[in-house]
Amino acid sequence: MTLPLVSAIPWSRCGRQFAAAGFLLVIAVLALAPARADDQQDPYSVTVKVDATADSAVAARTIARNDGQRRALDDIVQRLSGSADLSKLPKLDDQKITDMVASFEVAHEKMSTVRYLADYTFHFRPEKIRQLLRTASIAFSETPNRPVVVVPVYRDGEQLVLWDDPNPWRDAWGQVPVPTKLTLPLGGVGDLTAIDAEQARSGDPQALTDIAQRNGADEALVAVASARQQGDRLAGLDISIKHYRLGQLTDSSSDSIDAQPGESDTDFFKRAVGIAIGEVEHPRPSVSDKEASLSATVPISTLADWIELQRRLNAVPGIRAVDLLSLNRHEARIVIKFVGKPDQLKSNLAQANLDLDGADPDWRLLPAGAGSSD
Repeated sequence: MTLPLVSAIPWSRCGRQFAAAGFLLVIAVLALAPARADDQQDPYSVTVKVDATADSAVAARTIARNDGQRRALDDIVQRLSGSADLSKLPKLDDQKITDMVASFEVAHEKMSTVRYLADYTFHFRPEKIRQLLRTASIAFSETPNRPVVVVPVYRDGEQLVLWDDPNPWRDAWGQVPVPTKLTLPLGGVGDLTAIDAEQARSGDPQALTDIAQRNGADEALVAVASARQQGDRLAGLDISIKHYRLGQLTDSSSDSIDAQPGESDTDFFKRAVGIAIGEVEHPRPSVSDKEASLSATVPISTLADWIELQRRLNAVPGIRAVDLLSLNRHEARIVIKFVGKPDQLKSNLAQANLDLDGADPDWRLLPAGAGSSD
């Protein structure tokens, strides 16, 4: 930006006042200048539009700013965690969110006697956001615009393949244009040693972290396509998509796609990849996103066991709350409030190395591989 030159004037009291005013003007102009590219990449800053109506413009502005900073915080959490599930965040009042904001800027401000509109750019305090996410046991990454690594696993009967041929599902991912945020590993020696088909299917945290970081990412998308055969013909695919960040499950979805009459297998696989990509970019609301609860008994031997169990449960996607009913030296009785169905909860618990055994009303929660003590 080029600023006009100011002619020299005598350094008098008036001159000092003029110079001070000029200096403030320069600061104001620079503050309004377009943000630099590196500012726009700041993972702790976000711009939101606000619009509020109240009894007065002043009241509307206060409402708009509080609503704007709350939505901005949600955007920051989703950006850093890679998940739209905000259920683990604690309930924060307006003042607590304000305390997390380092500064903000206002642009395109408009108001009437009762309405207020503007664009707010909020800059959050990184240490406050990190503390919030760690307290909520939400995995996050501060590196912006890193890719998501697609791991395409194909199941045909008892055969499960990732790198081995034939894998028509992986081939189709390589033949279809994908969004720039998704990347497909080349399948070199390093990729082969980082993860295999079974590790991908079961959600092995270390293997998923390894394959993601080998390809310059923190996130992995495991897309498992299971073939449905009708005689010697491929009738359809059952697709499961699980999104992991730093080895932790953040989102999952599933779909069932039928082959069309006269459609070649190659065209069908490519169409299925397109549907899967659409699901990733625009996830459909799940019909099972209804809160449920179950009671479970948890064997424990020490207080440290109970504390470790709480830590693991706090990291499980879909769990809304864990209420303690009773606790003694040998076991804890808890109520788990969660979204979805018990089978989905069991799958999510398995990612935290916890096994949920039994059925209503006698559920037991055990460390993976511990087995039942009955």
